[in-house]
Amino acid sequence: MTRYIALLRAVNVGGTGALPMADLKAMCIEAGFTKVETFIASGNVVFESKATATKVKADLEARLKAYAGRPVGVVLRTAAEMAAVLKANPFKKTEPKYTYAIFLDGRPPSDALEHARGQADEEMRLGDREIFVFYGSGMGRSKLKIPAAKEGTGRNMNTVAKLVEMASKP
Repeated sequence: MTRYIALLRAVNVGGTGALPMADLKAMCIEAGFTKVETFIASGNVVFESKATATKVKADLEARLKAYAGRPVGVVLRTAAEMAAVLKANPFKKTEPKYTYAIFLDGRPPSDALEHARGQADEEMRLGDREIFVFYGSGMGRSKLKIPAAKEGTGRNMNTVAKLVEMASKP
């Protein structure tokens, strides 16, 4: 069994709209996932499955599309991959609530940060399949746009740490 963390894109924050976490949990159980737990109402779910990451992602996206009537992006990480993201955070000395990992399906282009616009006091670094951003004045005030992050979904380091903790439970 593999322990996975699924991060839904644009759920309850704008974009896709409301998805009660009880419904998300039920979808995961119906898909045959076990030890299903959601965290906060922004589309975070931890579970176990025997299926490959590709199959898990496809199954969850199909169920979400049927539910929402439109595609809902899902970024998937194993428990070990999520722990590695937390460890790789290049902004460990900053406030975790202002430090985000933008999770992507694949490796960001090496020139991704060169195409960012609207940068003020934000700092950015590339990760393996993430773009790390420290929002100096907070994400809500930021005008930063990173085209390479368009299909990704961001979580602050407090959320990443909580998901790592949840995923490490036996």
